[in-house]
Amino acid sequence: MFFDREGNTLTVWFGNPQDEYVCEETGDGIVLMKNKAGEVIGFEKLNFARAEAKQLKVAFETVTV
Repeated sequence: MFFDREGNTLTVWFGNPQDEYVCEETGDGIVLMKNKAGEVIGFEKLNFARAEAKQLKVAFETVTV
C-alpha cells in the first residue's frame, strides 16, 4: 500500500506491480491495474483525501469468482 502525498493517490497491490499490463479507469477516481490474463492485481484511488491521522486503516473484502 502506497500513499503519494504530492499526487494525492492511494495505491494498493494484491500482486506483483511488475506484472501490470493494462489499467482501466472505473469511475469515481478508481483505476484498476491488471495483468496479461486480465486479473486485477491492484488499484489506485485518485484524489485520495485523508484526515490528518497517524495511521490509515483500510478494510476490503475478497470474493471468489
